[in-house]
Amino acid sequence: MGVSLKDVALRAGVSVKTVSNVVNDYPHIRPGTRERVQRAIDELGYRPNATARHLRTGRSGIIALAVPELGNPYFADLAAAVIDAAAHHRHTVLLDHTAGRRVNETLVSQGFRSHLIDGLILSPIQLENEDLLSRPDGPPLVLLGEREYDAPYDHIAIDNVAAARLAVRHLIDLGRRRIAFVGARRESLRQPAHLRLRGWREEILRAGGTPRDDLVVATDGYDRLDGAVAMTRLLDLPEPPDAVFAYNDLVALGALRVLAERGLRVPQDVAVVGFDDIEDGRYGGVSLTTVAPDKAAIARLAVDCLITRIEAGPDRAPILPRRILPGHTLVVRESTTGRAAPAHRPAAPGLATAAAPGGCVDP
Repeated sequence: MGVSLKDVALRAGVSVKTVSNVVNDYPHIRPGTRERVQRAIDELGYRPNATARHLRTGRSGIIALAVPELGNPYFADLAAAVIDAAAHHRHTVLLDHTAGRRVNETLVSQGFRSHLIDGLILSPIQLENEDLLSRPDGPPLVLLGEREYDAPYDHIAIDNVAAARLAVRHLIDLGRRRIAFVGARRESLRQPAHLRLRGWREEILRAGGTPRDDLVVATDGYDRLDGAVAMTRLLDLPEPPDAVFAYNDLVALGALRVLAERGLRVPQDVAVVGFDDIEDGRYGGVSLTTVAPDKAAIARLAVDCLITRIEAGPDRAPILPRRILPGHTLVVRESTTGRAAPAHRPAAPGLATAAAPGGCVDP
């Protein structure tokens, strides 16, 4: 038999009701009592009966996180941060992989597995506005990522234009003038790639330069191979770039590989900046300068927003949808400054988003 509430109560020297209050996060419990009960729970390995909890409260204690690509280190890092944030609210996270396909994203957002979960955090790639507007009543939904939607759901996303401008300004300040952008997209203008391209263009114009269309390379995807193919194309130009701003770190790593194969020095011949601050970028032959979204803040804000809506329930006054902008920094490494000490640069004045607030609050 498993460990029961009575077993925990005996170990902690309290009543079964007190243990139940702690397990269900009842607020009016003395800190010392809560700590004693939690210690007993940890020592005995007690796990609440999810089925009984669901029948009693109408909630499962499970939230879902749906991302397009679990193999992408950024989404793996984000998933880990969401799991940690949810644990603070005593919720378990169910991971779902959509492969960035509209049919999968629609299925998830429309309530697939809704009987299992209390709420959903979704990072969409192909989902359209009409898919969200036609969503039936169901568990609360919070959106992640930089696609822009006109739909009544909380949305957590960094300012891609400001982040891109920060990266390009860094390159311009280093004296680079032929700055390429790798990772443009041909489809919907609401894609984050278009926002990062817009930031690239705006910052070059601000510095008095002329954005060159031949230095913008569209890619089929956002992996190392896409960056390698794009970098090969750029180096074959009559006037190749002296710097590259890549859509993400994986694309940048592919570009770095081709530069090494061509015998070009980084950053002396070509400087490279990525986006996402994945771990692989820190440990290559040349460590990668990158824009670092505050992934911990993104996860915490998303979970806080979702829990707020779960606890509000369907019968309370509606909460207006919120769009919250977590912060970002530029992490300067060898791919732009050589073997100098790494540094973190906050977003430049006028370009930055505000630092992420301490909870899910109206902006």
